[in-house]
Amino acid sequence: MAEAAPDPLGVLMVASSFPADASDWRAVFMRELANALGRQTAIQLGIWAPPGDTGPGVEHVLRGDDASWLSRLMRDGGIAHLLRTRPFYAGLVAFGLLRRLRRTYLANADIDLRHVNWLQNALAVPDDRKPLVVTALGSDLALLRYAPVRRAVRRLLKRRPAIVCPNAGWMVDPLRDALGGDIDIREVPFGIDSMWYDLIRAPLQTPRRWLAVTRLTTGKLGDLFAWAAPYFADDQRHLDLIGPMQEAVDIPEWVHYHGPATPTQLCEHWFPAATGLITLSRHAEGRPQVMLEAMAAGLPIIASDIDAHASFLRHNETAWLCNSPRHFRDGLLRLENADSNTVMGEAARSWARANIGTWDDCATRYLALYRELLELPPSD
Repeated sequence: MAEAAPDPLGVLMVASSFPADASDWRAVFMRELANALGRQTAIQLGIWAPPGDTGPGVEHVLRGDDASWLSRLMRDGGIAHLLRTRPFYAGLVAFGLLRRLRRTYLANADIDLRHVNWLQNALAVPDDRKPLVVTALGSDLALLRYAPVRRAVRRLLKRRPAIVCPNAGWMVDPLRDALGGDIDIREVPFGIDSMWYDLIRAPLQTPRRWLAVTRLTTGKLGDLFAWAAPYFADDQRHLDLIGPMQEAVDIPEWVHYHGPATPTQLCEHWFPAATGLITLSRHAEGRPQVMLEAMAAGLPIIASDIDAHASFLRHNETAWLCNSPRHFRDGLLRLENADSNTVMGEAARSWARANIGTWDDCATRYLALYRELLELPPSD
């Protein structure tokens, strides 16, 4: 007689940001992660997150007015945005979020394991020793600057089997410094949608069309306008800027600003015709998803030489890292050569396929950690 399949693992996933529908550009990676976990037959997934479209295998566990409250939080830009722009109000909202999370954790106590996205959302976890996986993102490092938060996070992690999972390797050491060397911290890269690997780029156009996809803040834009102006203002090159305006930013006349776009719009319209992606951010974040998507699409990247970028980009092999206006110019000239552009783009695509893979690969990585925390044998 064939052995019966084991019951699926009951997992409660929590996220305070989530796209409302297919046209929403915000936190798309959360939807992709949830859907990939939902496709795993070994997992029975419940999710507490702002309401949005999800695929089979993902069950929403919102109660009462959670849906309307979380939708309002998304319209306000999320906790991290509120902390930057309206800190007092953000404190009130954070208290309300933790209160709702506590209620949710207690109401869903029959699960096997909790998967919490963002460390802030783990602060309300009850002291029940239920295994915990925490996906840590760049904004968590800013939160851990505060000693009371560090102590609270460390205490809750020590009281249960737990693994903290940054989505980028460069975050491991700062997290270990903040939380202590005895906390289990392991990099778990996000995945990339297969549509990016399948993208076919058009031949380079004249004038060359460059693309910048970013939230419009001082830190995220970095030196983009200052360094690019000498090479773009005369219309010999074309810069398309895409992303939400999250700070009052003066955009030069020579920049072609288009507002936010969905991943599908980027993949079908913007990426194929672009010469490359430019990101001169000074803002430390986990591992920018749009950069991974560019690599999978074979679209070369010119990036600022900061830890968040240098941790996964190899200069002059899979991307061009720069730390001065002159070095930025050198990157433009190198990648405007069709042969160099193709070689670097294909090297980036190969790296992404081998080291990141798809969202289903990401879900498999997480499933292995779930089983480890629950002391179950590895799945086949």
